[in-house]
Amino acid sequence: MPPGAAVGVDILGMKKNIVCIVQARVGSTRLPNKIFLELKGKAILGQDIERLKHSKLITKIVVACPDTKENDVIEKYVKENYPEVGVWRGSENDVLDRYYGAAKNFGAEVVIRITSDCPLIVPEVVDKVIQAFLDRGDDYVSNVLGKRMYPRGFDTEVFSFAALERMWNEGKEQDDREHVTIYLRKNPEKFSASNVEGENDYSQYRLTLDVQKDYELIKAVYEALDEKEVLKLDSIIKFLEKNPELAKINQEVEQKHGKF
Repeated sequence: MPPGAAVGVDILGMKKNIVCIVQARVGSTRLPNKIFLELKGKAILGQDIERLKHSKLITKIVVACPDTKENDVIEKYVKENYPEVGVWRGSENDVLDRYYGAAKNFGAEVVIRITSDCPLIVPEVVDKVIQAFLDRGDDYVSNVLGKRMYPRGFDTEVFSFAALERMWNEGKEQDDREHVTIYLRKNPEKFSASNVEGENDYSQYRLTLDVQKDYELIKAVYEALDEKEVLKLDSIIKFLEKNPELAKINQEVEQKHGKF
């Protein structure tokens, strides 16, 4: 958490340990080893971490990666470059169990789920969702539940440790274990949940990283904007609006099952 950052306080005025867990692995099928592609002098994973460090509400960032040998490179990279960031190793396919282990080990009271293929995620948007969670007192708050207004790649989910533990205990299907919050969204009667919408609808933009065209677009944004501007939603959108043909290069990419 950067100097001067705010502390997460819920509706009862209680300070919370807000842990952002970034799931990461090297075994991507459509774009192998994508989290280590270069982006403005850093790996994609490094840019994810750099952006999340600008959050005013996150108290701890943790990278949760599989405990397989091929993913040792992730732990090595994080420890060498970001010693303040936690690392948790767990099941490759049971991502829900990996999240639960990470959250429990780092004493999370509030959990933020971010995936490592979102190197344009905006810290201000992340904080907006976290603050809504703290203010509303729901089990789960996100910007992907119901109407999506942010670009794909800005996805932020925030939930209580108690909700995570319930999902971990009760979710038995393969989808429940692989996609972390599917069980909660399949069982709305068991959890209180709400959505955060943006002021404008930018859902037509795809800024997540699954294929080469995604990488080309994201790289173009980073190269066009300076270090401060690339952190801002308005600056990113203005660039896309000024370059409509570029913004469309990945519009035909089909989103993988299980992602929002």
